Amino acid sequence: MTGLLRKLLPLASALTLSLAANAFAEEIFATKGVAINGYDPVAYFTDHKPVKGSDKYTANYKGATFHFASAAHRDAFIADPAHFAPQYGGYCAYGTAQGHKAPTEPQAFTVVGNKLYLNYDDSVLKAWREDVPGNIAKADANWDTVKLQPEP
Repeated sequence: MTGLLRKLLPLASALTLSLAANAFAEEIFATKGVAINGYDPVAYFTDHKPVKGSDKYTANYKGATFHFASAAHRDAFIADPAHFAPQYGGYCAYGTAQGHKAPTEPQAFTVVGNKLYLNYDDSVLKAWREDVPGNIAKADANWDTVKLQPEP
């Protein structure tokens, strides 16, 4: 039986590693692999509103595909993705402040301190805006733990 165990041990180790890799939570909120429901993250800064991106202009960042309205927006993102990508991986900023992951809607956003924050919906956005600096401080403190949580 020790010979059989010796043969099975590498297989069991590989299976354990595979399962562990699949158990990791996603750091970027994406639907079918596409971040921000296909909206252009750069447009929040240039157009000050959500603009639907195109699958003609894409870039990958932290395992998610981002769509852009133009090649110029895609190129700007590629040059500095950490600047344009939404905070907390695009998960709800207010939810992160409360200690949990939540999905987001593209229209429920704020740009504060040259950073993009998305929220679950317009009513949660209203709650977020009641204390933006306090909520950012809480979300920043919570993110390292929240990002490890399973998908909402």
